Amino acid sequence: MNFRILPALIGICTSVCAQDTIPEKHLKNIKQLSFGGDNAEAYFSFDNAKLTLQVTDPKQGIPCDQIFMLDLMAKEQSRRHLISTGKGRTTCSYFMPGNQEILYASTHEAADSCPPPPAPRKDGKYLWPIYNTFDIYVADLQGNTKRKLTSHSGYDAEATVSPKGDMIVFTSDRSGDLELYTMHIDGSNVKQITNGLGYDGGAFFSPDGSKLVFRASRPQTPEEITEYKQLLSEGLVAPTNMELYTCNIDGSDLKQITKLGKANWAPFFHPSGKKIIFSSNHASSRGYNFQLYMIDIDGTGLEQITYNSNFNAFPMFSPDGKKIVFSSNRNNGGTRDTNIFLADWIE
Repeated sequence: MNFRILPALIGICTSVCAQDTIPEKHLKNIKQLSFGGDNAEAYFSFDNAKLTLQVTDPKQGIPCDQIFMLDLMAKEQSRRHLISTGKGRTTCSYFMPGNQEILYASTHEAADSCPPPPAPRKDGKYLWPIYNTFDIYVADLQGNTKRKLTSHSGYDAEATVSPKGDMIVFTSDRSGDLELYTMHIDGSNVKQITNGLGYDGGAFFSPDGSKLVFRASRPQTPEEITEYKQLLSEGLVAPTNMELYTCNIDGSDLKQITKLGKANWAPFFHPSGKKIIFSSNHASSRGYNFQLYMIDIDGTGLEQITYNSNFNAFPMFSPDGKKIVFSSNRNNGGTRDTNIFLADWIE
């Protein structure tokens, strides 16, 4: 699934925004790593030296998301290269233990072309497609597909890897709903760990590998439940009302962390394991001003992290805790481009 907010929803923000004068005290030495197109979901290798990310840029012949690796140690002109097949649509890549392989989801076995986006709706509702041709694959750093981890006839995607290197968490609709599952690093021993009605996705492990943080929708009223089930039957989900939850890796000790309203998503654990950084538009009057926030795992201590531009998301701390990578439409010169930024993290 393409989890970035579409440029049409984001709107345009030039490098001079109303909020730009507010210091982002936790971010120092911010460096832009991509220039043009739609770049998102950049995640560190376990050795802090590389990033895996997804890119859409029709100007470069990339009509829908493909997975690339960016070597932070390489020279500028040779640091990025293609990992996925270049066919279909991909999403949610992550390094495997050992830093020599990358996990990602792809539709390439179903068709070479990009699957069609959802048709515009009369009610104008913004929706994410749940492509039932997504499966999870592993490729080496040269882009050779090494193995396929899922073969379920339906949606399998959003996979990330435990810092312990022993387990993968992913989202699947194999139960009839969008739930979280874990599996061993080789794809064996698949276990369902959530079971509440609604979309559960975008899960990440805590630094010690004992917990998960994820985003979830929880329809409550009869009308919300009916709409959710109808959309899901059409391969769609509405991402406009989501909160953050944590649980143990077996699904126990489930806790709702945020109760902010609107869309709270893209969570990642702080290196201490005691806080969560995430993206949210809860404070926006227009609906699409997404900033990064941090909150204690007990739901207290909410703090705004970014102020620059009207879209900031997909934060990830480096394994050594010294840096943070995130996506933003800052510095885009008035275009709709979203780029990757790297910064030193300051406590």
